[in-house]
Amino acid sequence: MLALTERTIFVLMVAVFGSITLWGFFNMYRIVRRGRAASKFQNLIPQAVKAFLEVGLQTPVYKSRLILTTFHAFIFFGFSYYLLVNLNDLLEGFLPGYSTAEVSTGIIGPLNFLGDVLSIGVLLGVVVFLVRRFIAKDKRLEFNKDVLLYPAVEKGGVKRDSLVVGGFILLHVGSRFTGQALRLAERSIINPMQPFASALSFALRALPPSAFTSAIHASWWIAIGLIVVFLPYFIISKHVHIIAAPVNLGLAKQGERGHLDPAVPPGAPPDLAPGAATLADLAWPRLMDAYACIMCNRCQDVCPAHNSLRPLSPSALEINKRYWLNENFTGFAGGAASPPLTEFAISPEAVWACTTCFACVRVCPVGNEPMADIVDIRRRMVNDGAELDSGIQSTLEKIGKTGNSFGQAARNRAKWAATLDFKIKDARKEAMEFLWFVGDYASFDARVQEITRTVARVLKSAGVDFGILYDGERNSGNDVRRVGEEGLFEQLAEQNIAAMSKCNFQRVITTDPHTLNALKNEYPDYGGKWDTIHYTRLLAQLIDEGQIKLAKKLDYRVTFHDPCYLGRYNKGFNPPRALIQATGCEFVEMPRNKENSYCCGAGGGQIWMGTTPPGERPAENRIREALAALATLNGHGGNGAKPDKPLLFVVACPKDVVMYTDAVKTTGNEGKIEVKDVIQLIAEAMGEELQTSNSQLQNAVPA
Repeated sequence: MLALTERTIFVLMVAVFGSITLWGFFNMYRIVRRGRAASKFQNLIPQAVKAFLEVGLQTPVYKSRLILTTFHAFIFFGFSYYLLVNLNDLLEGFLPGYSTAEVSTGIIGPLNFLGDVLSIGVLLGVVVFLVRRFIAKDKRLEFNKDVLLYPAVEKGGVKRDSLVVGGFILLHVGSRFTGQALRLAERSIINPMQPFASALSFALRALPPSAFTSAIHASWWIAIGLIVVFLPYFIISKHVHIIAAPVNLGLAKQGERGHLDPAVPPGAPPDLAPGAATLADLAWPRLMDAYACIMCNRCQDVCPAHNSLRPLSPSALEINKRYWLNENFTGFAGGAASPPLTEFAISPEAVWACTTCFACVRVCPVGNEPMADIVDIRRRMVNDGAELDSGIQSTLEKIGKTGNSFGQAARNRAKWAATLDFKIKDARKEAMEFLWFVGDYASFDARVQEITRTVARVLKSAGVDFGILYDGERNSGNDVRRVGEEGLFEQLAEQNIAAMSKCNFQRVITTDPHTLNALKNEYPDYGGKWDTIHYTRLLAQLIDEGQIKLAKKLDYRVTFHDPCYLGRYNKGFNPPRALIQATGCEFVEMPRNKENSYCCGAGGGQIWMGTTPPGERPAENRIREALAALATLNGHGGNGAKPDKPLLFVVACPKDVVMYTDAVKTTGNEGKIEVKDVIQLIAEAMGEELQTSNSQLQNAVPA
C-alpha cells in the first residue's frame, strides 16, 4: 500500500495530467469537426457491434502480414486485459492489506494467470516490433525517395514516436510484471497461476529483505505512474489509434465500395467549391483517419503506384496530415487554416499517380480511406483549372465533345457490330430483356472489338434477348469522376440515364467493370436505378441453366486476373472462375487474387496518361507474377523448360486486354503467355455449337 504522501502525489498527478489529456481530447474533437459534413450514419448500432467484434477479434488486422499481426494481437489482447490489471494495481496501492499476487484460487487465480501470460505476450510483441524497425530495418516501413514527407516525418518523427511508445509499453508492462515477481520473492512463494512471474521471483530472492519494499513501490510507480505521465503525449502519439481506430470502424462509411461521396456535401452553400484544397475541405472522417492511422504501411504495400516507384504513398498522406496537426494542434482546432494539402500532405505528382484501385482502403486495418482524399484533391484541382497531364486533358476534351474517350463520332460507336451476321436490336426502338452497355474500349479499341463481337455471338447463340443504345450511348463517366471532373461526369450520367430511361428493358449488362461500377453504384444518385450485372455473371447463369452448352474441353493452363472494379469493388469473384472451370482449363491462382488482386494500372485515368513514368508498370509486374504462378518443376515450364500446355492470362475487362497485351510485349514474354478474355474461352469451348447456332440465326435473318 502507498503511503499517504504517495497517494496525495498520485491524485495530484492524475488531476494535472488528466486535465491536460482531457483538454487534448477536446481539441482533437474540435479538429475532426473542422472537416466537412459526411454521409449520414445509418444502422449505427449494428455497425458499432460489428466494429466491436472486428476490434475484439482483430479481423481487420489479419488481412495481411499474418505473423506480424499475431504479435500485434499479443499486444492488443494484453493491453486490453491490462485495463483490469491496472485497476487491480490501483486497489493494491490505495487499499490497506489488499494484495493478489500470491492468490492462486477463486476468480483471482485465473485472472492472475491471464495477466502473467499476456504480460509475456505483450513484452515479446513489442520487442519484435522494435527489432523490426530499429535493427532489422524492414524496408516496408520506408518510403520511395520521391514521396513528399512532412519535415517532422522526414526527420524521423515516426521512428521517434515508435521508440517512445514501445519504450512506454516495455516499462509499463515490464515494471508491473517485475512487481508481481518481487511480491512473490518477498514471501518466497511460487504461484502456479503466475508461472512466469514465479520463475523470475527465484532470481529476485537474492535481494536483501530491506530492498523489497522500496523495489515494490518503485515498480508500482513506474507501472502506474508512467501511465499518468504518458497520457498527454498519448494524444499526439501513434498510440491514440487504440481510441480513434474503433471510432473509425464504428462510424465507417456504409454502402457500396464503388460509390463516391458527393464533391460537395448535401445542403452546402451554393458557392462552396468541390473537393479539397486544405484539411478543412476534407470530410471530417478523413481527419479522423489521421488519428486512426497506425503507420504500419500496409496500404503502401499494396499500392501499385508505390510499387512502381511512383511518388505516391497512401500511408505517407495520412502520416503527413497527422504530423502537421500535431504541430498545429491548438491553432487548427481554434479555426486556423492549413496550407494546401499538396504542399505538405501529398505532392501533385502523387495525386495523379493513383489508380483508384481501392487496395489501400481494403487492406487498412483501421478503416482509413486515403483514396477518398486523393479524389477530393483532384476534384479541387480540376475545378481550379490546374494544369493536367496532357493525355488526361486531351481525353476529357474528347469525351466532352464526342461522348467517348477515343474522340470518335457517335455514329461509329456500334461500327464494331457491322461485320456480325445478325442485327443487334436497337434499344431505342425495340423492347428487350437485357440492355447491353458496351463501353468505350469495347466499342472503339481495335484490340478489343473482336472480343466484343464474340460476346454478341455468344449471347445470341444462347437465346438472350438483348440490344444496345448504338450512338445513344456515352462514356459511363466512372473514370472521368475519379480524375476529378465532376461536372463532366454528371453530364455523362444525365445523358446516359435520359437515353436509357426511354428504353424498354429489364436488366443491364456491361462489358467493362468500370462501367458496371458507374451504372450500379453511382447512377442511382441521379435517378438511374437498374439491376446492373457484368456479362460474366450472366454467362455463368446461362451455363448453369443449360442455355449455353460447351461442346469440348480446352487444354490450357490458365490464371485469372481479378479486375479491380469487378472484384474488389463489386465482389464479382466467382462467375469468371466458374466460366474458366466450365471450359476444362487447368486453373492456377496467382498469389494475389480476389480481394488482394493487383491492379493493372489503368484505373483513375492512368490509361489516358500522355506520359509513361519510368520503372516497372503494374501490368508488367502482374505478368511476371502470372508466369511464376504457372511455372513449376513438373513440366509446367519451370527453370526455362517448355510448358506442357499453352499458358493463358485470362481477363474480364477491355482495359485489361489492352494493358496486359502491351505488358506481355514489354516484358519480352510474347510466345510464352497469351492474354485472352474469358469470353474467348467460352466461345472456343462452344466450338461447333456456337458456329451452328450463329449459322441458323443468320439464315433466320430476313433479307
